[in-house]
Amino acid sequence: MTTPNSPHPTAGSAAEPVVRLGAGAVRGRLEDGLAVFRGIPFAEPPVGEARFQAPRPVRGWDGVRDALEFGPPPPQESGIQGRRGVLTGPTGDDWLTVNVWTPAPDPAARRPVMVWIYGGAYKLGHAGSPGYDAQHIARDGDVVVVSLNYRVGIEGFARIEGAPANRGLLDQVAALEWVRENITAFGGDPEQVTVFGESAGGGSVASLLVMPSASGLFRRAIAQSVPGTFFSDPLAKDIGAALAAEAGLRPTAADLATVDPRQLPSVGETLGPKMPQYEDRWGSVVHTVTPFSPVVDGEVLPVTPWEGLAAGAARDVELMVGHNREEYRLFVVLSGQAGKIGPADARTALRRFGPGPDAESAYRDAFPDSSPEELYERVQTDWLFGIPSLQLAEAQLAGGGRAHVYELTWPAPGLGGVLGACHGLDVPLLFGTFTADLGNLLFADVEPSPEALALSSRFRSSWAEFARTGDPGWPAYDTEQRSVQILDAHPVVSASPEETSRRLWEGHAFRALPLAE
Repeated sequence: MTTPNSPHPTAGSAAEPVVRLGAGAVRGRLEDGLAVFRGIPFAEPPVGEARFQAPRPVRGWDGVRDALEFGPPPPQESGIQGRRGVLTGPTGDDWLTVNVWTPAPDPAARRPVMVWIYGGAYKLGHAGSPGYDAQHIARDGDVVVVSLNYRVGIEGFARIEGAPANRGLLDQVAALEWVRENITAFGGDPEQVTVFGESAGGGSVASLLVMPSASGLFRRAIAQSVPGTFFSDPLAKDIGAALAAEAGLRPTAADLATVDPRQLPSVGETLGPKMPQYEDRWGSVVHTVTPFSPVVDGEVLPVTPWEGLAAGAARDVELMVGHNREEYRLFVVLSGQAGKIGPADARTALRRFGPGPDAESAYRDAFPDSSPEELYERVQTDWLFGIPSLQLAEAQLAGGGRAHVYELTWPAPGLGGVLGACHGLDVPLLFGTFTADLGNLLFADVEPSPEALALSSRFRSSWAEFARTGDPGWPAYDTEQRSVQILDAHPVVSASPEETSRRLWEGHAFRALPLAE
C-alpha cells in the first residue's frame, strides 16, 4: 500500500507538481510536458469489513502523498485463451485508484476530461497496463485523461448474498464522483466529462448511461465494442452459486470472504472449462470466455442499456458508439481454430447465436459467398459486439438522444494480417501504444506504418473533439441515412456499411439473458 509522506505539505518543484485534493495533497511527476499523477485512491481498500460491499469514501491524509506509481491491480484471473492478464504490478489492497494525465494542473484551465474504463471480459484489467498509457491522448487532444481501477471477476461482479450487485460498476461511479469533486485542481472541467471504454469497458459505459447513481456524472460517452451479454438476476445468482461451489462454499459474502482475494480468482478459472455442462441452464453464456457480466438486478442496474436508452434515460448525454468489422477473428486465432472451422461448426454457431429459429438459412441467404469460417465469425461478431453496439445508437435515438457511429475496418498488420479489424485493435490505435499488451500481438514484428500512425492520430483527434464539442467530425446517426464513419487508411462516411447484418437482426431485442428453468 502506498504511504503518504509529509516533508513539504504545499511545496513542489517544476518536475514534481503538487495538487491539493479534498482528501489531501498529492505529488506527481512532469513527463514530456504533461503532469502525471498515478495511484491516487478514490475509495478505501475493499478488504476486511469492506469486502464485497459498495466502495467507501477514502479517508484523508496529512502532508503530501506521492502519486508516482500505479496502484495495484484488482485480483483477477491469469488470462483469456492463452493471453496473459496482468503480468506484473505493485502489491497491496489499494485496488481502487485513479491516474491523471494533464497538460497543466491549473484550476483555471477547465479542459475537457476523458475517463477511461478498461475492458477484459469483466474478469481482467488494470488501469496501469502499459497499453493504457494515456500520454498521447492528453497531449495530442489537449485534454485531461483519467483512468481508473475497478473490481473484476468474483470481487466485482459475482451475484452473491449479502453484497450489492455490480460492485465493479459501483466502483466506476465512485471514481466518477471523485472526478466531479477533484478534477478542477488538475485543470479539468467537471462539467465536460466524457466516459470512454472498450469491450467490457464499453459495456460498463453502456451500463453507466442507465444507472441512476451515475446520472449527472458525465456529459458524453464513447462506447467501443459493446458486448450484448447482460445477465438477469436469476441467471447471475445461479452462476454465483456455481462459482462458490467450486470452492466448496455457499454463494454468500461471508463465506467467500474467508478466501484470500488473491486466491479467489482461481475459482473462476476452474469453472471456465466446466461451463458447457451448464448449457441447459445458462444458454449461450457457456460459449463465451467469461461467467461475468453486468447484472440487471433492478436496483443498481434497473434495466438493460438498450431498454433504458430507448426510454430516454440518457437523452441528454451525447453518445458515440462503434465496433470493429471482424471482432470475433481475434478469438478464433487465439483459440487455434483459424483455418479449422468446418460446415458443422458454422451450422452450430448460426443456430446458437443467430436471431430467431431461421437464423441459419437467413445468414446463408444473406452471405451466399461466405465460407463456413466466415459465417462462423460473422454471426458471433454480430451477436457479441456489432449489433449490440449499433442497436445502442438506435436506442439512444428512440429515446430522444443523439449518437455518432463508427466502424473500424483497417486490418491489424501483425501475424501476417490474418487478424483483420479484430477485437481490441481500436485500443492501441487510440492510445498509440503499438508495442504494449494486445498491441504486441496486433502489431507483432511490424513497425507502425505511416498509415497506422495517421489512423492512430485520427482516432485521438476524433475522440478528443467529441469530448470537447460532442461532434467527432462526422454526421450524427439517424434511421434514414444511417451515416457511419469508416475508420480505415482513407476514412470515409458510409451509409449503413453493415446493412445486411442490421436487417437480419431487425426486431431482435438484447434483453437480460435468462436462466432456463
